[in-house]
Amino acid sequence: MANYTAADIKALRERTGAGMLDVKKALDAADGNTDQAIEIIRKKGLAKAAKREGNTASEGLVAATITDAADGQVATMVELNAETDFVVKNENFVALADTVLQAAAAAGATDAESALAAPAGDSTVADTIAAQGATMGEKVVLRRVARVEGPKVTAYLHKTAKDLPPSIGVLVVTDAAGEEVAKDVAQHIAALAPQYLTRDDVPADIVEKEREIARERSIAEGKPEAALPKIVEGRLNGFFKEAVLVDQPLAKDTKTTVGKHVEAAGGQLLGFVRFRVGN
Repeated sequence: MANYTAADIKALRERTGAGMLDVKKALDAADGNTDQAIEIIRKKGLAKAAKREGNTASEGLVAATITDAADGQVATMVELNAETDFVVKNENFVALADTVLQAAAAAGATDAESALAAPAGDSTVADTIAAQGATMGEKVVLRRVARVEGPKVTAYLHKTAKDLPPSIGVLVVTDAAGEEVAKDVAQHIAALAPQYLTRDDVPADIVEKEREIARERSIAEGKPEAALPKIVEGRLNGFFKEAVLVDQPLAKDTKTTVGKHVEAAGGQLLGFVRFRVGN
């Protein structure tokens, strides 16, 4: 019998939307390997559209700050986690997050490790978090930090619950002209969670894996051999429209794409970062 549990079955069903029997068969075929099971499910066309945001794995908040630099702007974003939403919405936790954010930004931190080592008052960020966590009675963790820079940076923070701090944060880097529509793009990213900026940013091995999945799924559906190349490329384009920011239909106007929306403003997208608490 394959090495997996009922919890593994439940988690895989939630991730793929496939039925229990299909999930069990996939796990059996993959000898309990979740990633391989997902691939099997996708190749058989059994995965259903997942919810855009999914479930968060922990409580916390996202905070961001932008400062002017000699050649543009620099932004820092942090995700700070705690165990319960009761602590997350407490003003002391929110204040701690701001302290961590400002310290990370001042130190030019690009990841959690460098941010934790940054000075914060008479101590370090790591020691400050530990001390405040002890006071709050919960484990507090700086999960991740991002730093971006460019001609213009736009930040967007979104609350998924009215009584809690922002749990989704987006940084969008544009040229000066692109700043005009950067908020539209940031809100779109918050909702649609693209993985890549352009098709060129998708790793070659990912493209080949998607092409393989599309081909095997088409064969499983009984598509004629002669039609496979066209069908596979069509499905690959579908993947790009889901995963690539500039190819996604714009959330506020699905008749156009994000890329065309920015081009219409005479601007250029240069990069983005998206955090969602727990994801």
